[in-house]
Amino acid sequence: MKVLNLKKFVLGFAIGLLILVAITGGAIADRLFGLKPLDLLIPREGSALRFDQRILTEESVVIDVAERVSPSVVTVSVQTPKRRVLEFSPFGGFSSRVEGGTPQDIGTGFIVSEDGLIITNKHVVSADATYKVVTKDGKEYEVTQISRDPSNDIAVIKINASGLTPVELGDSGNLKVGQFVIAIGTALGEFRHTVTTGVISGLGRGITAGSALEGYVEKLDDVIQTDAAINPGNSGGPLLNSAGQVIGVNVAVASDAQNVGFALPINVVKEALDQFKTTGKFASKPYLGVEYQMISKDTAILNNVPQGAYVVNVVEGSPAASAGIQPEDIITKMAGEELNEDNTLADVIVKKQPGEKVDLEIWRDGQTLTLSATLSEFSE
Repeated sequence: MKVLNLKKFVLGFAIGLLILVAITGGAIADRLFGLKPLDLLIPREGSALRFDQRILTEESVVIDVAERVSPSVVTVSVQTPKRRVLEFSPFGGFSSRVEGGTPQDIGTGFIVSEDGLIITNKHVVSADATYKVVTKDGKEYEVTQISRDPSNDIAVIKINASGLTPVELGDSGNLKVGQFVIAIGTALGEFRHTVTTGVISGLGRGITAGSALEGYVEKLDDVIQTDAAINPGNSGGPLLNSAGQVIGVNVAVASDAQNVGFALPINVVKEALDQFKTTGKFASKPYLGVEYQMISKDTAILNNVPQGAYVVNVVEGSPAASAGIQPEDIITKMAGEELNEDNTLADVIVKKQPGEKVDLEIWRDGQTLTLSATLSEFSE
């Protein structure tokens, strides 16, 4: 009996030791190699903690950026002249109401100098009206000067102020799709300093943008696409990275889609701003002086005419008028480049400089002519 009990004791001790070694070895292996299947059986308390920490970290970034940058973001408002509008109703007859005369928030901007230089979109301040700027603390400033970039949807507005806090301009040359971004602006022209977040959804996009409030339309290339909520009224506001640096200027939102917004790369803005600070004006762009419509390949075949830019109108006194271009001409080549839907007249002109002389190949009444024009300077 003693021998049997001893055997049972030794066997039990060996089994217990084996279980202890297995548990200890599993724990060590789990810590060293992070065995995921064990998490299904015994969830890690630390994993939930790390997830909570990540959420808190993201929230902290947004809060920090919003608190630091919001004082540098302004609301742009416009005041149109007061006028009385006459209306007729079949039930009540004639009546009148007053329009205008009160400020209306229409866009956003951000401060780039302590003495009151502010960047916004050109379409935000395109009307011939009186504009004001409202800062985060509610102070109002009259806009004393507006300078519009003829080549981009950018404008610099000036207010008489000092001691302002400018934003930090980042670098849009090394952006990545999926990068976290923050937008600040006056959403819907009503909700000032609205903060939204998202990611960069795409780079190098080409869009036709406009303002529902101002009726302004322009073709924009190489813009940033983001899913951060951008609404009418956000135009001109900053698109920021997680460090609080401006990487883009919010410019448009897709009207027929959700969570599709666009911003001008800040490097384009910095180049234009440097030019403005040096010379007091934006770089001029070359000007020919024609209104035209591109003829597609199918339209050219159907009408037995060449592809090119069909001239609708020639501006009086313009380089085009001086060169002898007439309405109903078709410009087929400019400076040796063939014109088509993929290479429009504007695409070729933008590569040139004011004062540059260019040869134009014209199709007129079945004949091909060659004319020369000296591009002039166009600035706003």
